[in-house]
Amino acid sequence: MTNFVATKALTFDLFGTILDLGGSLTPFITESLDAHAAADVSADEFWEQWRYRQRIEQYQDTIMMLGHSGYLETVRRALHYTLRRNSIDVLPDTIKAFMRGWEQLSPFPEVLAALSRLQSRYRLVILSNGDTSFLDYLVRERVSWDFNDVISVTSVGAFKPHPAVYRAAARELGLEVNECLMVSANSFDIVGARACGYSGAFVNRYLLPYEETPYQPDVTVGDFTALADALL
Repeated sequence: MTNFVATKALTFDLFGTILDLGGSLTPFITESLDAHAAADVSADEFWEQWRYRQRIEQYQDTIMMLGHSGYLETVRRALHYTLRRNSIDVLPDTIKAFMRGWEQLSPFPEVLAALSRLQSRYRLVILSNGDTSFLDYLVRERVSWDFNDVISVTSVGAFKPHPAVYRAAARELGLEVNECLMVSANSFDIVGARACGYSGAFVNRYLLPYEETPYQPDVTVGDFTALADALL
């Protein structure tokens, strides 16, 4: 079993790792799709398309280096694309209806109890692609947990898994990269962190395969309860 004695801080992804995106957003997507009876797509299918397209928008944003657009802007662009893919008219009220769910994101049910256990040994830090003000709102109002720090990629101007994100976070925390452990349900996030010298815990909530890469996670778990068991 991996020894985490050198680890001083756990850096947590927020979207999809702590916050249940699909569970939180699908009811809003369902309601919005119901207003478009001609739309031949289920809420689950629409969400899968939207999430996939958002990642493409983030990668394009970082690769082109034309100025960091911000998380919610990539969400909006991805929504625009997904609506058109499903032959739904892109109107301001439609965009607003689909986007309002992002203010009501909720954590997975086991997260807070696990964080209470982990705080006895580690500094607990959010390291997220989210915009600073949006992160502050979500951490305060939706997660309701007092993290040691909340770090947004906006300070770097690129989305994860850009290496500058992980290196800058370690520097901001006053730590060496090998003293940080990235916790994420997004495998690309673990790949990026491991490539920069972090340890990595892959929370495989969605039972997905991991990339073919030398940068494998140090531990793979199914949820935060198992994460705390593995790290304590």
